[in-house]
Amino acid sequence: MTSKQVERRYLLITGIYNLSASLIWGVNTLFLMNAGLDIFEVFITNGVFTASMSLFEIPTGVLADTRGRRASFLLSVGIILLGTLGYVWVAESSGSLMMFNVMSITLGLGYTFYSGAVDAWLVDALTATGFKGELDQVFARGGIVFGAAMLVGTLGGGLLGTLDLSLPYVVRAVLLAGVFVVAWKGMHDIGYTPRTMKLRELPAEMKLIAMASVRHGWQVQGIKLLMLAAMMQAFFMAWGFHSWQPYFLGLLQREDAIWIAGIIAALVAVSAMIGNAMVGWLGRTFRRRTSILMVAGILMGLGAIAVGLADNFYLAVGLYLLSTISFGLMGPVRQAYLHKMIPSEQRATIISFDSLVGNLGSVGGQVGLGYLARQQSLSIGYISGGMISLLSLPILLLLRRLSLPADSMGGSSSGSSSGSSSGSDSEQ
Repeated sequence: MTSKQVERRYLLITGIYNLSASLIWGVNTLFLMNAGLDIFEVFITNGVFTASMSLFEIPTGVLADTRGRRASFLLSVGIILLGTLGYVWVAESSGSLMMFNVMSITLGLGYTFYSGAVDAWLVDALTATGFKGELDQVFARGGIVFGAAMLVGTLGGGLLGTLDLSLPYVVRAVLLAGVFVVAWKGMHDIGYTPRTMKLRELPAEMKLIAMASVRHGWQVQGIKLLMLAAMMQAFFMAWGFHSWQPYFLGLLQREDAIWIAGIIAALVAVSAMIGNAMVGWLGRTFRRRTSILMVAGILMGLGAIAVGLADNFYLAVGLYLLSTISFGLMGPVRQAYLHKMIPSEQRATIISFDSLVGNLGSVGGQVGLGYLARQQSLSIGYISGGMISLLSLPILLLLRRLSLPADSMGGSSSGSSSGSSSGSDSEQ
């Protein structure tokens, strides 16, 4: 295959996968509350999902770095399909918090098989096919496809939800079956050779993966700072995205208008696409990735605080959409920065470890801010979450001071050289 063919397959898989995923994003909180959970219990369920992702990141990372990225992704899709249908079954039968948590653990396991696998497959395949461009632009195009898929998915999910809140989940399962077929036929490991691993070798392999995560990830100063900054932002991001559904509909005093939630989720997708489209322009303006990450961090933090202070539906929605531009800015730039600092052999492992660190922040935010919202108000949650996310800025300043090659928009793509540079720079 050529690099263009690799990129097209990546964009196709990204589009279908995220179309299926986004069908429930605009209605998930409303679905859980309609099943009988209160706002704190909703975020307990979401927190369990994220915590299970943290728990399973290392063992599932073994599969991607042994049997291959394709096998990991296919397993992810299958498990998420089962967990999605499980959500519907629980809502229709008992609606209990415990059973929703069981399904959340199932979904968390599925998503850990996904995290890192597709990105690692893309980067390895591009390298093997002689790709000469900048990863930022490929990830930005992936982000635009993601945004377009989210736009269609959230609008469709909102419309389906007006008929029955379970319908978005059922349609999601159908689309997941479709992406399984597409990946089975078109996603083959290129630039990476899978290897066989027996079950009895799993503990030893997990130990090696954990050690590699620490050695090539946490002990590399640049990667560690990038992860810590993301953890501060993750404290707010997941909670903020799921909590706007009851918050904004409450401001509108139309809690039954589920279709409005679908429209807002679609507008969030558009704002993220705007952020993706701005990556190239900002890259020519600033030339350093940390500059873009800091702009995005300021936009997110101050936007969240402003949303909490707003007492008008239209103002609050507008401010939130301004803040979500940061999603589109941060994603491709941060992905490119990270990939330029890690070696191919540990690519999926480090990406999974990065996801684990971010998930830890997300768990704390969903449980902590969820409890604060129940005890105080959702607006106080937004203000507090925005202030905590701003703590990423001094961490990004420390990262900027390292002046790593990966910080330059034209920096070296060598994982090993970047890693060694970060080690020496951290001692200066």
